[in-house]
Amino acid sequence: MKNRSGAKKLTTAVLAGTMLFAQSAFMSDASVKADAASSDGIYFHDNFEDSSGNWEARGDGEILLSGRHPFKGTNALLVKDRTKAWQGIQMALDPSIFQAGQSYSFNVFVDYEDGDDTEYFLFSMQYTDGSGTTKYLHIAEGSTSRGKYLQLSNPSFRIPSDASDVYIYVETSEVTGNFYIDEAIIAQDGVKIGSDGVSEYKTDHRGDIDLDGKVNIYDLVLAKRGMMSGFENELSRKAADIDGSGEVDNEDISTLQDFVLRKIDKFPEIKIKVDFTEMANKFGNVNLAASYKKSNEHNPLISQYFGADPGVMEYNGRVYIFMTDDHLLYKNGQLTDIEYGSINCLRCISSDDLVNWTDHGLIKAAGQNGLCKWGGNSWAPTACHKKINGKEKFFLYFANGGNGIAVLEADSPTGPWRDPIGKALISRSTPNCGNVEWLFDPAVLVDDDGTGYLYFGGGVPSGQNSHPKTARCVKLSDDMTSIVGTPQTIDAPYLFEDSGIHKFNGKYYYSYCSNFNTYGNQYGMTSGAINYMVSDSPLGPFTYKGEAFKGISTFFGTGGNNHHTFFKFNNQWYLTYHAQYLQDSMGLKGGYRSTHIDKVNINSDGTIQAVTGTKSGVSQIKSFDPYRTNRAATFSHQGGITISGSGNSVVQANKGSWFRVSGVDCGYNAQEMTIKASSPNGCIVKVCTGSANGTPVAYAEIPAGSSMQEFTVPVKDLSGKNDLYFVFNNTVSVDSWSLS
Repeated sequence: MKNRSGAKKLTTAVLAGTMLFAQSAFMSDASVKADAASSDGIYFHDNFEDSSGNWEARGDGEILLSGRHPFKGTNALLVKDRTKAWQGIQMALDPSIFQAGQSYSFNVFVDYEDGDDTEYFLFSMQYTDGSGTTKYLHIAEGSTSRGKYLQLSNPSFRIPSDASDVYIYVETSEVTGNFYIDEAIIAQDGVKIGSDGVSEYKTDHRGDIDLDGKVNIYDLVLAKRGMMSGFENELSRKAADIDGSGEVDNEDISTLQDFVLRKIDKFPEIKIKVDFTEMANKFGNVNLAASYKKSNEHNPLISQYFGADPGVMEYNGRVYIFMTDDHLLYKNGQLTDIEYGSINCLRCISSDDLVNWTDHGLIKAAGQNGLCKWGGNSWAPTACHKKINGKEKFFLYFANGGNGIAVLEADSPTGPWRDPIGKALISRSTPNCGNVEWLFDPAVLVDDDGTGYLYFGGGVPSGQNSHPKTARCVKLSDDMTSIVGTPQTIDAPYLFEDSGIHKFNGKYYYSYCSNFNTYGNQYGMTSGAINYMVSDSPLGPFTYKGEAFKGISTFFGTGGNNHHTFFKFNNQWYLTYHAQYLQDSMGLKGGYRSTHIDKVNINSDGTIQAVTGTKSGVSQIKSFDPYRTNRAATFSHQGGITISGSGNSVVQANKGSWFRVSGVDCGYNAQEMTIKASSPNGCIVKVCTGSANGTPVAYAEIPAGSSMQEFTVPVKDLSGKNDLYFVFNNTVSVDSWSLS
């Protein structure tokens, strides 16, 4: 993620390992803006999770975000198709922050996967001196073996005092092969970046006036001297401001003296004071981003993205829903209909109250940059978990278009995921599968004894509307990544697609979407509806029982295919399905689908009562706990919010963006709110009750900076159960929040 403004979007242009210190010449007598660095001493940090930031080409080549071989996270920046060794990657730096004559800490990780057994890398600087001559300096250099990341780091490198047009770049010494960079960091002079890519900078420097890493009598002397005649630099002045009041006074000196004399063993916590009137003026007026989900509606579950074909897994008191990534497509600036062939990602959301959903971001499942590079698409996911050799394992199955089923494996319900077999689990060469029209739409069941079963298939052969016989079921191996025996045929009347499986009172329920040629059938079923069959065995034979949920046009107007999962959570059965209600609410058309949930009632004889699709959805089943650390990507409603990252994702907001957390039990003694965030140019977060224009209960000012920091601010008149609205007046990334 790029945390400073002005980042260029990734294009097919080349990247050459160089940070461009362009624009105006540096003033040799200028001082560094110490407050531009984050609390961990970092001015600039690119981890390439979402974009290439400001990096650009140095000579011929091409740059791409690549998930093939990151140092950390899910992506690195790949430099490819170079024709000369000096060609690499570069980026422009802001001369108002990074100034000539000053020293900084520079760091980048580099690696390569093709070519010689070892390669030599140079982390260098190009600049124009006072006479107009172009000159070059090496910041750091070293060799590494293929497939092993090398850290190129220099904790104290001085930019020449007469430098202008300065570039910092990465290149190789001889060969022209592809290479990767990751975790590019510029920090304050002396800040060491560890081999794990994390700053070793101490966040609380109070008392350390001489910045030597220790607090002793010498610091006390310097603090007294500085209070009288001024401090050598801003960092020293801040270190002497023990109470964080903004001024160094006798109270600070007294507290520092008590610490040096060991009368206290730690400095008092800084309490930030907030003037609500002043903050309201600073926040200003913003035009709130539109919300396409009404305040009293809980369907669809999320509105920041579309998501279809919901597959459900319950684990440890949370519901995880995996969805096909229906993303908007445009041609010549015009919205087009959805193209399933373009979909190679999945989205995961989760909740423990069924109203506030955490968006865990995208899973790059298939395609060139996906986990299953052998596959082109990722549709209709389903997931489960199982304890194997004493350790909980998680499995995610999805369709590679209409031609097979893939499996991913992870050690947590949100990944990171891996392809355990490197090929399709089910393909057209699988026995009894070659004649399946659509080899897709998997569903998985882990039975009470730990045995896994997979269900899949669909499509209607010509002339076989009433009995397509294209559904299949098969036992899975103990490790859930291969099959046991030959898949069995399920004769599901008027099958179209969308396998589902659940167990109720010892019976196995196979459910599916009916096709669109059901006229005059003997069962009384309708087209595009969810029907179900029952068996005493997980592999059948199954007997048709009835229709549980009519086609989505019955409830929401716009029709289309139907895809569902029945699941049980907290002793209540639910149906999750997709509809096009969000698309319609946005005034769009194109077949873009979103996931909904409604309650299911099952009769004592095991028959399923007809489920009604609603816009209101289900009620919140528990209050939201604000006294734990909550992911910011957890909310019920939003406007203008996007999500970055995968797993522990991050909210991205702009001026006027907002999100709502519903049913928050604030108790009777909420004192402070802690928000972890970063903003390239600074941002104020306003937290309100009642509505996004409601009563402010907290303001958090996020200063301009490049990396995530925690900010603790007081809250005002906040108690009882509330809907909390987080509103933003500028660009910001938000990781998490909590009350205390």
